[in-house]
Amino acid sequence: MLQNDGFRALDRGTCLRLLAGVPVGRVVYTKQALPAVLPVNFCLAADSSVLLRTSAGSDLVRAIDGAVVAFEADEFDAATRSGWSVVVTGRAMLLPDPDGQELPDGPELPDGPDSWMPVRDDVLVRIDSEVVTGRELTGA
Repeated sequence: MLQNDGFRALDRGTCLRLLAGVPVGRVVYTKQALPAVLPVNFCLAADSSVLLRTSAGSDLVRAIDGAVVAFEADEFDAATRSGWSVVVTGRAMLLPDPDGQELPDGPELPDGPDSWMPVRDDVLVRIDSEVVTGRELTGA
C-alpha cells in the first residue's frame, strides 16, 4: 500500500466501536467447498463476539457450526468517498437457548438480536472475535 493511498488501518477498539454502531453485516463461510456470503442482522456481545439468530435447520447453521468464518460489516458514503470496513475472523458455534441456561463455565448467555427474517426453531450463533481488522477510507 502506498503511504497516502487513502486507507488507514484501524485498531481493534475502533473496529469494535464501529461494528457496534451498525445493524447488518455479512457472514463469509464455505458452502460445498465454495465461498458463500450471507447478510444478517447482528449485535456484539460484551466479550466482543458477534451474535446472530437464525433457524436451527438452516443451511447457514449446517455450514458454520464449529467452523472458522469471517464476518464483515461496513459503512460507506459514495458522495464523500469515505467509510470503513471491519472483518472479524473466528470460530462460529451454536449456543443453547438463552432462557435461563448457562455456558459450562458459568456466565449467563447473551440474549442476542432478534432475526429480521422469520425463523423456525431459532438458535443463537456466536462468532468469536479471534482476529479483528479494519480499514478506513478517507475521501480522495
